[in-house]
Amino acid sequence: MQIDQLRALLAVVDHGTFDAAARTLHITPSAVSQRIKALERDAGRVLVERTTPCRATTAGEALMRAARQMVVLEEDARAAMGEGGDAAVDLPVAVNADSLATWFEPVLGVAAGWDDVRLQLEVEDEEYSADHLRRGSVVGAVTADPTPVAGCRTEPLGAMRYLPVAAPRLAQRFARGRGVDWGSMPVLHFNAKDDLQRSVLRDLGVTTAPPSSQVPSSEGFVAAARAGLGWAMVPEAQLGDDLETGALVLLRRRAHRDVPLYWQVWTLGTPRMTRLGEAVHDAARQLRPARRGAGPPTVAGAD
Repeated sequence: MQIDQLRALLAVVDHGTFDAAARTLHITPSAVSQRIKALERDAGRVLVERTTPCRATTAGEALMRAARQMVVLEEDARAAMGEGGDAAVDLPVAVNADSLATWFEPVLGVAAGWDDVRLQLEVEDEEYSADHLRRGSVVGAVTADPTPVAGCRTEPLGAMRYLPVAAPRLAQRFARGRGVDWGSMPVLHFNAKDDLQRSVLRDLGVTTAPPSSQVPSSEGFVAAARAGLGWAMVPEAQLGDDLETGALVLLRRRAHRDVPLYWQVWTLGTPRMTRLGEAVHDAARQLRPARRGAGPPTVAGAD
């Protein structure tokens, strides 16, 4: 497998079309097509679905991580030999929206000073971000899954605390005794994968499905809660002074959720990857301490 063929595979899958890949690689679409066909011929199977956008097949996904690692290793080797290895390398990372809106922000400032790295962020729910590692589409992921993907290691970061909050007028409208009518009060969901609110309702014994609205934006989610569209589990770090000013009220203190987060990253050690991991861990110092039993870093396949 030739490195230019692997670069073509990454470019097509990352950018979605052969034309976009050609612009990124500064070659013609015909040259991109020839490299993909040659790679598929050598592999003996189709690696790219020619759809819009283009997608990697199962076989292509298996090759994606190896391709990314070879590109990073090549650039680091060139840098070590003083042969122009200062070319910027894409480092795609999966991170959940709430982290991106809060504690992860300093990573962006640090990465802005790296001339040899282009940070590419994929926003994904923390419960599912490790799937991007399995597909080979990212080099690292902020995830709630402590089980390392094959070829990766898991490092505890800390925990994000979520609090059940609502606009005062919404809480007053559904007030029942010393609490609220959880079964009737409208609720917010970030997306279909968001289970935080449902988990609170299950613990409270609510069996009915209250009216719900979906707001797939971290900032918009908090704004919707302030507007009274529904109650929500909001990161404590995102509340600011909302509780002090009365913009939001805490519905039930004991219903908080501490979501542990982990940094899953390739076991491949390169200067670029090391810098990225250090930046993530430095930023994660804002998080709450990890729960007992988080343990040391874990590597897939380790005893």
